[in-house]
Amino acid sequence: MTGREQYMPGPARAAQVRKEGEKWTLILVRELRHPPEKVWRALTDPVHLREWAPFVADGNLGTVGATVILTWVGTGKPQATTVTRADAPELLEYGDIRWELEALGSGTRLTLWHSIDRRFISWGAAGWHICFDVLDCLLDGTPLGRIAGADAFEFGWHRLRAEYAQQFGTKDE
Repeated sequence: MTGREQYMPGPARAAQVRKEGEKWTLILVRELRHPPEKVWRALTDPVHLREWAPFVADGNLGTVGATVILTWVGTGKPQATTVTRADAPELLEYGDIRWELEALGSGTRLTLWHSIDRRFISWGAAGWHICFDVLDCLLDGTPLGRIAGADAFEFGWHRLRAEYAQQFGTKDE
């Protein structure tokens, strides 16, 4: 991948959906070529998050007890969240999101657990898929710039949403 204009996501990857009672959780896994410490910085530092995440954070997410305002791209609605776990560089939890980082050789297996409304499971999977691609490029030193919200529509989001809906056996809302 040489730049944003050439970027197009690959097919939907193995992802899972778990349902416990009325709660639905999207689970996405990505293997990255970078050590957990470098991935951790990208998950917690607001400057790094601004380059790849689907939200803007007004503070660092790496400290337990920190209250950080997240503004999801496309909504404009700030939402306060509290960091409930920050075991660098292995586990990060805030709001309805949990990140697990596992050293994998010289790289990292990154797992996202995101509690999400069932009606939007395939939407979330498609969006996070693109964000993970952008994160991977950022870590490689070839940043694409954030692709989230309506911008993602121009980069294969609709196709991914349909593929994940088929994979999950959910109605593509």
